[in-house]
Amino acid sequence: MTLPDHVGLSSDGTKVRILDQSLLPGREVYLELDQLDQLIEAIRSLRVRGAPAIGIFAGYALYVLARQLEKSAVQKELPRLGEALSNARPTAVNLSWAVRRMLQAAQGQEDPVAVLGRECRAIHEEDAAMCRAIAEHGLTLVKPGDGILTHCNAGQLATSQYGTALGPVLLGQERGIPFRVFADETRPLLQGARLTAWELQRAGVDVTLICDNMAGMVMKQGLVQACFVGCDRVAANGDAANKIGTSGVAVLAKHYGIPFYVLGPSSTIDLDCPTGADIPIEERPGEEIGSLWYREPMAPAGVKFYNPAFDVTEHDLITGIVTEKGVCNPPFSDALRRIKYGA
Repeated sequence: MTLPDHVGLSSDGTKVRILDQSLLPGREVYLELDQLDQLIEAIRSLRVRGAPAIGIFAGYALYVLARQLEKSAVQKELPRLGEALSNARPTAVNLSWAVRRMLQAAQGQEDPVAVLGRECRAIHEEDAAMCRAIAEHGLTLVKPGDGILTHCNAGQLATSQYGTALGPVLLGQERGIPFRVFADETRPLLQGARLTAWELQRAGVDVTLICDNMAGMVMKQGLVQACFVGCDRVAANGDAANKIGTSGVAVLAKHYGIPFYVLGPSSTIDLDCPTGADIPIEERPGEEIGSLWYREPMAPAGVKFYNPAFDVTEHDLITGIVTEKGVCNPPFSDALRRIKYGA
């Protein structure tokens, strides 16, 4: 049911190997990267994407780059390399989290490269275990036959396996528990159409692709019993940043009385970020809206574009936040601190 590793190391351990998600679903192409500019470009161009997957990628990237350095230069150069990777995409907290973890692990070590090699593999293995735990917790929130609406892609491609928002669906499929999934296409980059629909169809899940502006209609028709979405960062008060359009889904779900759940590893919780207003929102090129998917531009020449990659769903629209440690219920400020640091 799970994909082969779509982010990892090459067979000789000298390069980061990824499935190029920008080419899906038409082509399945794997890339092997070992230069800083290549690695940064892969993050920025969404060849690798999804907050947990970006964190895994960053761990492997630092290890591969460190292997190329003289042993005496590793400790000096690592912070510079880590900062360059962290700046590639500012919203996904897992990227900076993974970089900090790798730097801390290597600090003061006699053989930092060996330590980095163990640490990046540990990040990957821990993410797989977290995804499984999130999937288990998420399964408790729905019943067989439920319709689940999701936005963007928070499945295996965005993590290591199972995914976050899609984890309960894929784990349920393995266990013979049927769900009906409505996948928003997710404009402008179409992660729902290109990636979520591809993953779920590949796994044999009953999936229906809809345009983003059809979500309200399927909710009104009683076809949706829960909304499951991923997240790139959760603020201390429970506000959650996810792919642009997510907050609109939450507003509709609130109106129609449908529970709205945010699923993600506890590493996406940023207690140093007080509210969603403090989350940096990446802005991307306007060409993604006006011309990327068209043979000819679909917007008049010279028109202005506004293309934020993420929006923030306020905590009072969220029914629960599901992490590997359990389901976090409102009020979120205290609950998230307990999730992050323990009771």
